[in-house]
Amino acid sequence: MKEQIRVSMGTLRVLGMEILETDADPTTAYLQTYEPGRCSANCAFCSQAKHSKSKDENIARGLYPPRDTKEVITRLAKAYSHGLLKRACIQTMNYPGMADDLLYIVREIKKSSGIPISVSLFPLAEEVLRELKRAGADQVVIPLDAVSKKIFEEVKGKKSRSPYQWETHMKALSDAASLFGKGNVGTHLIIGLGETEEETAYLLQMLTYMGVYPALFAYTQVPDAQMKRDPPNIGHYRRIQLICHLISNKLSTYGGMEFMNGKIVSYGKDPFSTEALIDTGVPFRTKGCADCNRPYSTEEPGGIIYNYPRNLTDQESDAVRKQLTEGL
Repeated sequence: MKEQIRVSMGTLRVLGMEILETDADPTTAYLQTYEPGRCSANCAFCSQAKHSKSKDENIARGLYPPRDTKEVITRLAKAYSHGLLKRACIQTMNYPGMADDLLYIVREIKKSSGIPISVSLFPLAEEVLRELKRAGADQVVIPLDAVSKKIFEEVKGKKSRSPYQWETHMKALSDAASLFGKGNVGTHLIIGLGETEEETAYLLQMLTYMGVYPALFAYTQVPDAQMKRDPPNIGHYRRIQLICHLISNKLSTYGGMEFMNGKIVSYGKDPFSTEALIDTGVPFRTKGCADCNRPYSTEEPGGIIYNYPRNLTDQESDAVRKQLTEGL
């Protein structure tokens, strides 16, 4: 089995393996299976894609250098025992033997710690998922990344010379929800790939019916990546965050919302209670698995914060309120 595992820089700081400054430490340990070279898939936005020329240590803007697997697992157990970390999230590349590597990592972590484990992966055989559950993984994430079949085909399907299919991913999410239970399966959605607010709301409603929770990411341009796009308009992103919170928490529905030219004009909820919800700042916090705060994974230093890894300040709440109307 692999002697190394990729670890995010923020996680290495918490584990005492790197020194860096931050105002928000990760509450989840972000790990990735290690394989020299590139992923066999070719998602257009990914720095680790088969035909990408980006540094393969990057995931979005995050740096994931390889470290000794045994040392990382030992330190992870200590960090969990001291309450510094609440969950481990193991992300994966697509390469031969990945499932065996992933199962090994999950089992080794569980031998030394009771930390809850999420795994983020592409559709795999049902037996592999059952083995992961038996090994100790309690949550599974199968990233769609795109909010529609059309965009999926362009960025991680046939048009991007990648092996994935929209229907296969949707079925995998449904099957995983049946196996792990509703609320224990998630997906990633990258905002800024050309989607409308209406089609995003439609997908979010489908995912909620399936018992799948969404994690929102703002598209981030990685140097030398295949895809060249600007980050999403902040107003567009904020409105989708609010839509996501309302639908996934069953406070409103896609059918109850109103849209014009793809943009939302009514959230389908009492305006006063919507205003009160905005004031809490909760819809604009990082979404993902339990205890995931993913600090600044899609933000440029000193730039706009898309997903807040902590409670918002009063000044930030005021800014968010103004941002919600940008681009309407």
